[in-house]
Parts: sequence; C-alpha cells; structure tokens
Amino acid sequence: MFIKIDEIHTFLGKSHILHGVSLNVEKGESVALLGRNGVGKSTTMKSIMAMTPPQRGSIRFKGKEIVGLRPYEICRLGVGYIPEGRRIFSTLTVRQNLMIGMKPNQQCEDPWTIEKIYRNFPLLEKRDQVKGGYLSGGEQQMLTIGRTLLGNPELLLVDEPTEGLAPLLVEEVARMLMQISEKGISILIVAQAMDVALKLVDQVYVMSKGMIVFCGTKEQLNEDEVVRREYLEF
Repeated sequence: MFIKIDEIHTFLGKSHILHGVSLNVEKGESVALLGRNGVGKSTTMKSIMAMTPPQRGSIRFKGKEIVGLRPYEICRLGVGYIPEGRRIFSTLTVRQNLMIGMKPNQQCEDPWTIEKIYRNFPLLEKRDQVKGGYLSGGEQQMLTIGRTLLGNPELLLVDEPTEGLAPLLVEEVARMLMQISEKGISILIVAQAMDVALKLVDQVYVMSKGMIVFCGTKEQLNEDEVVRREYLEF
C-alpha cells in the first residue's frame, strides 16, 4: 500500500472524533472520502498530516510509520495537503505565494515549476503580481493547488476543493486534479459534493459519525441506494 491508515482514533479535546478509521490508497490511485458535514472527513486529513494526531492506530506512508512525525516531516516525505479554506497569504503576491511552496534540493525527474502552474492555470499568470487577498475564491483555490504542487508531492490530500466555487471554476479545478492524477500522483480527495468527486476517482469510502460505512468502486456506490440515501443525500 502507498498509504495505509489502520484503525486510527483521533480526539479533539475530550471529543472522540474518529472511531477506528481504516483506508488505503495505492500508488497512482485516486480515492474519494465522502460524507455529510461534520462526520470526520477533514479530521481524517488532519490526522494524516499530524495537525490533529491520532491517539491510537497506525498510518504508514511508503512503508514508513508517520504517526508521531511533525507536519513538516510528513510533507518532506512526499505528502502534499490542500486544506479546506485555501489559507493563502493575503498580503503576498501570487508569485510570492507560489514560491513559498517550493522545496530546495528536490530530486525529481519532471518537477513542477511556476511556469508549468501558469500553463495549467492561465488566470494565475494574469494575476502574477496581484496580492492574494484580492483574488476571487476560485483563483485562491487554484493558487493553493499550485503552491502545493510546487513541493512535488507523491500523495496529494485535497479537502473540499470545489466548495463555494462557480460552476465554471468547479470544472477548471476538476480538470486540473484529473491532470495531476494522470501524472501518477496519488490523490485522496474529501468532498461533500458526490458528483464532482466521482468524476475524478475509482475507489470510494463513505464516512458517518467518525467511522467508515462503505468501501467500494464508484459503480458499486451508484448501485447502493441505501448508502447514498442514508449517508450522502441531503
């Protein structure tokens, strides 16, 4: 397994958020973690990144146990994280934000560069010297994706990438994620919008109340009316 999450339990204060969550992502695979708001999807991502470390369980990335490591150490191993809410630097320009994502002395056959990011997101190139705080929500999301890619991750964790975006920008972000997947980068995407996520992945996990309640292909999910009705439809 490229990343193997095994029976993790995560607490926020005294609140038990994740109850034995297990999931796997193979090398080059795109996987969706779906579910309603507040069921623990984002906490799962933060547990992987050690932002809310699990108290029990194991997370192995490329065979190495990463529970107990710090976020920057996990990032250096090849995990990129695109958080919900974008978290760009509003007082820095687009180019300055992108430069922050670059890691020195990386050994990559075909590394991401700012020029490659601009080819994929032409709108960002037009905003090169514009401060992040003046960008639209869609442009900020593109910037966050670009900044993360400049670290040349092998695994990309993507939390609600299309939330709050206009339909045209949703298509643009989805197109970019599809291209990232085609380059062989593994992706774990958290989404509430099932239709968008299912265009990008083959394997699907569904979460409810801090537990995984379904694991299967997107075709199996489409055929399972009970799971869709109980855990996904609003």
